[in-house]
Amino acid sequence: MRLISKLVIITLMISLLIVNIPQKVGASTGVNAASAVLIEQKSGRVLFEKDAHTKRRIASITKIMTAILAIESGKMNQYVKVSEQATRAEGSSVYLKPGEKIKLNDLVYGLMLRSGNDTAVAIAEYVGGSVDGFAYLMNQKAREIGMYDTHFANPHGLDDHENHYSTAYDMAILMRYAMQNKTFQKISGTKVYRAPNPTEDWDRVWKNKNRLLTKYKFATGGKTGYTKRAKRTLVTTATKGDMNLIAVTLNDPDDWNDHISMYENGFKDFDMAEVLTKGKVDISKNKLYKGHLFLKKSIVYPVTSKEMDQFSIKYKVEKPRKNLIASHNEAIVGKAEVYLNGRVVEEAPIYFEKIQKKEKKGLLNSIKEMFLSVIGVNVNG
Repeated sequence: MRLISKLVIITLMISLLIVNIPQKVGASTGVNAASAVLIEQKSGRVLFEKDAHTKRRIASITKIMTAILAIESGKMNQYVKVSEQATRAEGSSVYLKPGEKIKLNDLVYGLMLRSGNDTAVAIAEYVGGSVDGFAYLMNQKAREIGMYDTHFANPHGLDDHENHYSTAYDMAILMRYAMQNKTFQKISGTKVYRAPNPTEDWDRVWKNKNRLLTKYKFATGGKTGYTKRAKRTLVTTATKGDMNLIAVTLNDPDDWNDHISMYENGFKDFDMAEVLTKGKVDISKNKLYKGHLFLKKSIVYPVTSKEMDQFSIKYKVEKPRKNLIASHNEAIVGKAEVYLNGRVVEEAPIYFEKIQKKEKKGLLNSIKEMFLSVIGVNVNG
């Protein structure tokens, strides 16, 4: 939200207490990965990290980006004609046949559950026009969502390009973005999927390679990866109560157990605290604003028990405009900033709402309503 230079800062400090608190809490978790990170989905707060910003090969967790671009294309119910090039993709495959027609929706399931490199190429050619064209879209999306230490050169993560890399943190950003999409959520958490097989009498049945879905009761989704150069890579999600977490490990020989360990520590050490409640806020003595300001959303943030009462909130509100009531029923006039350790961790817009005065009813209308009510007629039809 852009606030004009005439902004008047109303510093109502709800000073619960400010102390020196690290924003990235280094949990006692020990992981075997070369790089790892654990973040909370709603806020994006980093709960644990280990060398999370080092650029590394990422293998098939690349396909998270391929999947979300396919879903966002709006073509999931359209049929894709599989090319010869797609069927020749190396590594893991769902054994597509040249010339067969398959729904993009089914290709994305094959991509996420079975990590089909043939599905990745087929998706790239259909959505991006070519593999190189799709790589351009991947990098465009990466920049758009803040993956600043990432470069994609293919849709599958095979070691066929030197400039294909990311970081544990960037992959967590990608998964956080993708998990906002309901279709992606469903596909990512599917254990078994049945897809048509047009040239055979039997359907294709794909079981998810993400063992955490059956190994860990709080797991909700994710994507596996492996190449000789990247080693084992893994992105997963888990939910317990009202807390949703994302874990990423790169080059980790014990990734299943490390993800469970990170989740258990995250769920144990952090709770979701409601710092601000949506609804009316009485923060201004200005007559124009009095009783008209409100927040549309609550702010919830993951904290340790020591941090629970250590927030501060600052409200910033514009100087009232003369034509505000005349021109708006609802308008953004400021923002609420939530501070932890002297730094803003969350923001929410403050809205001005014009309260409509009820029209006074004339005597005849009142008598009419009373009469119709007595004889059982609904005045609103």
